[in-house]
Amino acid sequence: MRQHQILAAVAAVLVLGTATFAAEPTKLDLSDGKMTLVAPESWKKVEPAVRIIDYEFSAPPADDSGQPGRITVMGAGGSIEANVDRWVGQFNGAVKQPMKEEKIAGQTVYIVDISGDFRDQRGPFAQATVKKDYRMLGAIIKSEKAGQYFIKFTGPKATVEHNEKAFKSMVDSLEVK
Repeated sequence: MRQHQILAAVAAVLVLGTATFAAEPTKLDLSDGKMTLVAPESWKKVEPAVRIIDYEFSAPPADDSGQPGRITVMGAGGSIEANVDRWVGQFNGAVKQPMKEEKIAGQTVYIVDISGDFRDQRGPFAQATVKKDYRMLGAIIKSEKAGQYFIKFTGPKATVEHNEKAFKSMVDSLEVK
């Protein structure tokens, strides 16, 4: 009888250890709760690489051999054009699609799509690492009530394309209170 209980316990551990549990979407409170976004279930929340970032996520790669994508969410100032120009300047050989302007939850949201070789620099004094064939999707939320928030998604082109609908879903989840 004891051997049967041990085997049952081992079987339970093996089953539970290999089970996949659905992740819950992550609700992001921005501007002291004046705005919210919902991050996709497939994105893993990680510790922000620098302090000015409010939230950071890792998006799954397009395939087993690919690199994950990096999503950052932060409040910031400056003009829309100056920020987009800075983003374009982070790419060698940048190809920028025309910026799109949308109304979401009564707020103006600017959508940016840039590709090229990305100069990844994690801080003002850090050495940049050039990453070939990258893409960036960006959303700038301009709100009179809650300020400006920036959602920036960078990664290999295939990874960004694989997660593009999830990115759009997060931007479309915007709520203003």
